[in-house]
Formats: sequence, structure tokens, C-alpha cells
Amino acid sequence: MAGAPALKHWRTTLERVEKFVSPLYFTDCNLRGRLFGESCPVAALSSFLTPERLPYQEAVLQDFSPAQVGDSFGPTWWTCWFRVELTIPEAWVGQEVHLCWQSDGEGLVWRDGEPVQGLTKEGEKTSYILTDRLGEGDPRSLTLYVEVACNGLLGAGKGSMIAAPDPEKTFQLSRAELAVFHRDVHKLLVDLELLLGIAKGLGEDNQRSFQALYTANQMVNVCDPARPETFPVAQALASKFFGQRGGESQHTIHAIGHCHIDTAWLWPFKETIRKCARSWVTAVQLMEQNPEFIFACSQAQQLEWVKSHYPGLHAQLQEFACRGQFVPVGGTWVEMDGNLPSGEAMVRQFLQGQNFFLQEFGKMCTEFWLPDTFGYSAQLPQIMRGCGIRHFLTQKLSWNLVNSFPHHTFFWEGLDGSHVLVHFPPGDSYGMQGNVDEVLKTVTNNRDKGRTNHSAFLFGFGDGGGGPTQTMLDRLTRLRDTDGLPRVQLSSPKQLFSALESDSGQLCTWVGELFLELHNGTYTTHAQIKKGNRECERILHDVELLSSLALARSTQFLYPAAQLQHLWRLLLLNQFHDVVTGSCIQLVAEDAMCHYADIRSHGNALLSTAATALCAGEPGPEGLLIVNTLPWKRTEVLALPKPGGAHSLALVTVPSMGYAPVPAPISLQPLLPQQPVFVVQETDGSVTLDNGIIRVRLDPTGRLTSLVLVASGREAIAEGAVGNQFVLFDDVPLYWDAWDVMDYHLETRKPVLGQAGTLAVGTEGGLRGSAWFLLQLTPNSRLSQEVVLDVGCPYVRFHTEVHWHEAHKFLKVEFPARVRCPQATYEIQFGHLQRPTHYNTSWDWARFEVWAHRWVDLSEHGFGLALLNDCKYGASVRGSVLSLSLLRAPKAPDATADVGRHEFTYALMPHKGSFQDAGVIRAAYSLNFPLLALPVPGPAPATSWSAFSVSSPAVMLETVKQAETGPESQSRALVLRLYEAHGSHVDSWLHTSLPVQEAILCDLLERRDPAGHLPLQDNRLKLTFSPFQVQSLLLVLQPPEN
Repeated sequence: MAGAPALKHWRTTLERVEKFVSPLYFTDCNLRGRLFGESCPVAALSSFLTPERLPYQEAVLQDFSPAQVGDSFGPTWWTCWFRVELTIPEAWVGQEVHLCWQSDGEGLVWRDGEPVQGLTKEGEKTSYILTDRLGEGDPRSLTLYVEVACNGLLGAGKGSMIAAPDPEKTFQLSRAELAVFHRDVHKLLVDLELLLGIAKGLGEDNQRSFQALYTANQMVNVCDPARPETFPVAQALASKFFGQRGGESQHTIHAIGHCHIDTAWLWPFKETIRKCARSWVTAVQLMEQNPEFIFACSQAQQLEWVKSHYPGLHAQLQEFACRGQFVPVGGTWVEMDGNLPSGEAMVRQFLQGQNFFLQEFGKMCTEFWLPDTFGYSAQLPQIMRGCGIRHFLTQKLSWNLVNSFPHHTFFWEGLDGSHVLVHFPPGDSYGMQGNVDEVLKTVTNNRDKGRTNHSAFLFGFGDGGGGPTQTMLDRLTRLRDTDGLPRVQLSSPKQLFSALESDSGQLCTWVGELFLELHNGTYTTHAQIKKGNRECERILHDVELLSSLALARSTQFLYPAAQLQHLWRLLLLNQFHDVVTGSCIQLVAEDAMCHYADIRSHGNALLSTAATALCAGEPGPEGLLIVNTLPWKRTEVLALPKPGGAHSLALVTVPSMGYAPVPAPISLQPLLPQQPVFVVQETDGSVTLDNGIIRVRLDPTGRLTSLVLVASGREAIAEGAVGNQFVLFDDVPLYWDAWDVMDYHLETRKPVLGQAGTLAVGTEGGLRGSAWFLLQLTPNSRLSQEVVLDVGCPYVRFHTEVHWHEAHKFLKVEFPARVRCPQATYEIQFGHLQRPTHYNTSWDWARFEVWAHRWVDLSEHGFGLALLNDCKYGASVRGSVLSLSLLRAPKAPDATADVGRHEFTYALMPHKGSFQDAGVIRAAYSLNFPLLALPVPGPAPATSWSAFSVSSPAVMLETVKQAETGPESQSRALVLRLYEAHGSHVDSWLHTSLPVQEAILCDLLERRDPAGHLPLQDNRLKLTFSPFQVQSLLLVLQPPEN
């Protein structure tokens, strides 16, 4: 009996449908084999190879040689340009015609001098639509160019994705032809794949699953791939199934086009510029063909690159932004690391990013977008709110190694109490492809069921670019409202967050940092990049302050706003989450070091210019200006340059944010106000340094056997233990070499033992005392260190130089403290937080290696020990042992990471009372912002001068800069950024000697607070702070006197 219903076996039925759509099996007779019809070779093909990334106008003028399918080209990082001459057969009138192109590498099609589409096998883009219907009058011949970069979507790793790039890789062209494309076959394939996905995803105990499978089976029965007239019947069966609607309670998925492009990672910065063009021009094509498609795009830096390299594409993006289809998100210059950048640098990410988006696209972003960063500082909510942002999207905490984060949608409360609404797409990815299993996972995986009924679904190939495809869009459109599945709507970030916000009454709140329990090695990897970051943050701080003071003091001085913007943007670029973290290839690390060198050289030139302007017209001795860029008076030992390159030590006192003349030579100074430093070497080789505040004792190998607070006689080093103990660990992670240090590395601890008799006295006392020693760390690596104590200084410094030639080793230094406390305090952006010193719970021990900025403190009631540093970020405190992470030696993706010479300084400060009252925070600032001795061409001032001071030690005046150019003539307006650093409610007076006309509170984007006018009394302003609050202040200076 023909056509009688048959019993169906689940597996055979499923596999029957799978084979019908398979690209591998039975393509001679299945549906997939009919996707393309007739084909013909291209009329002519020629190519040329270049190591340069040439602009189109130059490339097309080069000498092209004949080429053919099967040709190989390369090596890695080169570019092969193909000239493709096409003639479309007359018989194809009325058909959709594609150029089918398959090659290794990343391709970009150029037509009539403009980029039109990316081509990558990995990104499922292997054909370019020449015409969707060849018309009678359409031209039959045309010439295209295909620019192929000799690298894959994810770089060119040798053997594995994250291995160092293979410099000799070759690439091959495997297909270049014209073909007729059958759109009706494509639609049937999409439907059959979705039906298969529903059958598999809902499983054998679900009614709807069987409906899907039986529908697909019946479609195979009625559909004859060789007879297109049978297709509509099959299509009607699918439409009937997908037309059955879901209920009102269905979860809604907000599908947003997305293309995560790492600004540099396994490829250099310059390749990212082309990745942006390849990815976004493809998105533009999709936006033209699909008016409902919305594409979210972050990172102002990438848009700025496209603006300068591909102006036509940039204009198209602006046009689609006006239509609401191209949506800039994130508000930052790049998707920066969430841990290591300073608070001020994080503010500048938003200031530069939001201003760029406003200028180029007419509006600022309302959501922060950081899907792929390795943890999120507890100060981010306050920084977001200050930059006009109330919503935050990421998904990286789904990578936690130990604990599953309990929410996907929640409120995040920052260090100061600021709140933002956060969403993690429950599919735990930012590169979805529109498959049924991803749609189902988004619903089942959601940890806030019952509290919210909306989720984001970011679709498009990502990391190395690529972005969405038409097939993904076809899938998602088909699944719009189908019984048994969540509702799917093509949506925007704004619609998503509006839906989440309108139903947020039941959402939970997470307080404090969002710590990623993975990638803890990124706090230490590539120490030179970390050092460059910290140094350049300091240089830009100092340049802005001095330039602001010169602007206020001199009518002739021009504030270097354009140069500073350029230098800041270089620093912000390097704070991208795969650069400052050190998880990049060698080419990127070298570029980053060049960026830091630029900031150093230009920054130092700008410092000299500002110092010269400050000295203009002052009588006094030639030559040196001593500058204090911190907001309190400092008395410190400074090495002053002498003719011939030598230095002499002097004790200088410089007022708050101001300058002082060079003091008289030491022989003419009155007696020291403090006790001088005494240095004694005992017969056993040990050395004692004593400045009357602290007394330091080093054993004959340079280890710290005693650190005493002299006034109380209190010992800081644990009984029977030694500090300044260098320790080596085996450091072999499971996969992510530059990223991860695993908990088990702690089981391989090996103390480095020195040679007695290597400790020698350096500087013999008076203003400064020091001792130094050499230490052979391993047969290949050595360390030398000078332990320095200055007069009047509350901490001892350890100036360290390491020659490091290791593989998979981790170097730390430990200080066992005579202090007991269940939590230690770590400095973060604009504040500090506590983390446990024990491993009680899995959440505690997952933080075996953490990040901090300039200091870590372990205190009990009445006493504590602080560990300060000038360029390190990795740290831990376990029990009573403070540990600072110094150097790693990963081999992927950069085989040379950390190999070579390193210089850094850390310091140890015992203190009575709390770290707040003892001045630990100021001490760490002083270590990081040394007094400046700036040579000036003319006479330097003979008297001291201070621009700003703050009455409360709890309040830090972090930044002084010129206001961004605003509506009024803000060239003579300054912005000050202050924050409360102790964790207290406090009133503070800001005193200034500058000619201030008016003072107004503003937000972090420097927009005036309408109710923020502050009265000025006797050159003083009163400010009120809550714990860890950041405040910005606009000071309009009086016009200069003519």
C-alpha cells in the first residue's frame, strides 16, 4: 500500500534527515548537493604578493602575474591580492549568481574601489552575491579584487591556536568560480536543520520533538532534489510547523548581531584594522538586505581606524546608525582589562569613547559592553554611572574554574554603593550561530528563572572577527514564535535592557568585585608591559598637572590638548584586555613597548615645556625646578643631577602640588631635622639599617630577619621566619599558558637560598643607607638587589634587577608577618577592598592569586605591615604571609614573554594603628610618583609655590587637567578629580592659589551638575564625601590680565 503510514524508528528517521542535508554524504542525490547549480571558471585570475598592508589604490597599480586555483601563497602576515575577471554566461539570466571563493587566510572583496564583503572559510563566508537576479540589461563582465591576508581568523599559531605564530605558514586558493545559487534550496536546508535541532534538543520524551522529526521526515518524502517544483510542498509543511505559536509566558530571546574583534591578540594591531573592514562591510551588506537586523559594535578605537582607513565604510556605518540598525555600544575607547588599569585610566576609556561616539554617531552609549575581560573591578559601577551608563553586559564569569556564578541578570553594587543593572547572556557566549541548541541553552541555563523572562543572544563569529551570516539571520527569523521554543526577536541592547528593567523588582544584588576564577596569571605575565603601563599612567598624570599649572600661571602657555589626547589614546589602546594582560603574541608586545616609548619621550618633552613656562620671568638660580605632583607636602631624599652625569643626594621639602628651589648643598644646610640613617655591618656579614623610624636587619644572604618599628619596639617579621624570601614555583597551567596560574603551582614552592658573604654595604648612611647583594636564582637566572633606607622615610625599599631566562617558572617574594587577621586589604581603582587570608570556602580558595595596585596591607588592631610596589599587580596573602608576584615565564602565545632584564622596586612599611591613619596610601603614592627634578633653560624660581592642597588625608586629589573643550571657552577651565580613599564619610577643604572664577561639580564626562555650584571662600572649597566616592570639579579660571 503506497504512502501508508509506517512505524518510525527515532534514530533511523533522524539520520535519514541528517543525510538529506549533509555536505559530506550522498551529495550526488541529496538536497545539499543542489544548493549550487551550473558553474563556470572565472575568465582570468592574476595575483601579486606583498609583505605590506597596502591601501587599495596602491595595490591595484602593482604588477599582477597569472594565477590559478591550487596556487599557494604566503608566508604568515603577508598579503596576496587577486585580480578576478568574470564573465557571466548569457543562459543565467533570471538566476542568482555568486562568486564562489575558498582560500586559506582572510579575504576581502573589492568592487568599484570599495570593500563589499569579507570571505573566510572559518567564518562560513565562501561566496559573494554578484546579483540576486541577473537582468537582461545587466553587464555580463566585471573585475573584482580579493585581498587575502596570510593569517586565519584566529592568527597563525603553530600547531595550536594559542601557540606562537608559525612564520612560514603557506596558504592555498582552493576554489574560484561562478555558480548559480538556488535560494529555494537554501531555505529548505535552513528549515530542515532547525527541525532536526528541535527534535534533538527537545528529546524523545517531548511531543513537539516528534512533531518536528515527523515534519522533517515528510518533507524528505515529498521533496525531490532534482525537481524544484516539489519544493513548495515541502516548504508548506515546514511553514505549518513553524507557524504554530507559543504561549504568552514564553521566554523572550533578544537576538543581537555581534562581532567581537580583539583589538590585538594572536595578530598585530595593524591586522585588526583590516579585520574591522572585513567584518563590518559584511554586516553592512546584511543590514541592507535585512531591515530588521540590528548590529551592536563596541570599541571607539576600531571605528576611528575604519574612519581613517575606510572612509566610505565609515559613512555607511553612520547612515545605518541613523536608521537604528548599527548600534555603537560600550562607551569605551577599547574593551579594556577590568583589573589592571588605574581608576583615572578607566575614566579616560569612557571619556575618549563616549566623546567619539557622540561626535561620530550623534549619541553616547547607555550600556557598558565588556564580554571578554578577565574580571571586573568593584569601582566599575561608580565609574559607569559617572559616565552616563546604567547597564552592563558581559559573559566571562561563565569561565569560572571553581564556582558557578549564581546569576545571569542582577544588580551590581560597587564599592561606593553605586548600582548598575547587569546581564550575562545565559548561553554563556558572545558568538552564537542561531542554532536551536543555543536557543534552548539560553532558556535552560538561565539562573534567574522566575525573576526575569528576557535574555540576550549575541550572534556572529567573534574574537578574530567575522560576524553574523545570512544563514544565522534566516534561522533566527524562522524561530520568531514557534511552539515549544522561546520567542526570538531581532533586537537591540536598548530594547533588551528596557525589558529587563521593566521587570526588575525581583532581581538580586551582588556586592563588590566580579572576580574571574581563571586567568590569574595575567596579573604578572609580560612584566615590561605592566611596568610601561604604570609608568605611563604616572607620566600623563604629571604632564597634565604641570600643564594645568602653567596654563593658570602663564598667558603665553598653550595647553598641549591634542598631544595629550594622542598619548592617552596610545595608553588606552595598550590597556586592551589581551595587551596589558600580556596574553598576546610577540609582535603585539613589541608594538605595545613602542607605544610606551612614545609616551615616555613625548611626555618628558611636555614636562620640560610646562616647567619652562612655570619658570618664565622668575629671578633665581639657573637650572632646576623641584616639583611635587602629589597633593601633600613632602620632605624626601632626592638625587640631583650634577654636571658630567653624576648625582648628589639632597633632602628637599616641596609643597603640595607645587615646586621648590634647589636646596643649598648639604654642607651649608642646618642640622638634619630627623635622625640620619645609620648603617652597621656585623662580623657575621649581616647588615642593620636604622633611620630612627624603622630598623631593618638583613642576614648575610640579604634576607630580612627583623623589621622593627623603633618608637614602639614592635617586630613586624614572624618569629623564626625571614622576609624578602624569593621563591620559585613550577608554573604549568592546563592550557591557557600566558593566562593561567593554577592552584597546584603552590605545591611546588622552592625557596631560593643565597650565598652567605654576598651582602655588602652600599651607601654608608647620613641621608641614605643601603646594602646590596647578588642571588643566583637558577643556573640561568640571577638577581641583584639594593635595600635602601632614607632619612625620615617610613618604609624600606628593595631596588631589584633580574636577568630572567626561564621556562614555565614563577618567581615571587614573601614576607611572613607577625600579624594575625582573617582578611587582607588590597588597593584597587579609587579605593581598596578586603579579601580573605584563609581557604574556608571554595570562593575563598579560588582567590589563591589576586590582583592589587600599589599596595597590600595586613593589619591587626594597633599594628600592620604594608607591601608597596611600583609596577606589580599580582599578589596574595595566605595566613600571615604577604607575597608579591614578580615574574612568570609562559611560552604561548609569545615564546619570548618575560625573557631578559627586569627592574622594579617594592617596599615594606610596618605601621602602628590602621593603614589609613599610618599613611600607607600616601607612602604608596610617593613610591609611584617620585619628586621631579626638571632642568629649565632659564632661572628657576627662588621661592616655593603650591597650587592645591586638601585638608583631609582621607581625600586624594587624583587628577588635575584642562577641561575637554566645551560650549564655553573652557580653554581656561580645569577639571579636578578627587576621591575618598579611607572608606569614610568626610568633609574636606580644597585650597587653591590659582585665580578661580567659579567652581562647579561635574560628572566624569565633565558635564556640569546643574545644582553643583560651589561657593569659594578665601580660595577654599568645601567638599563632602561618602566612602570611596569619586567627585569631579570644574574650575573656571579668571581671564588673564592683559
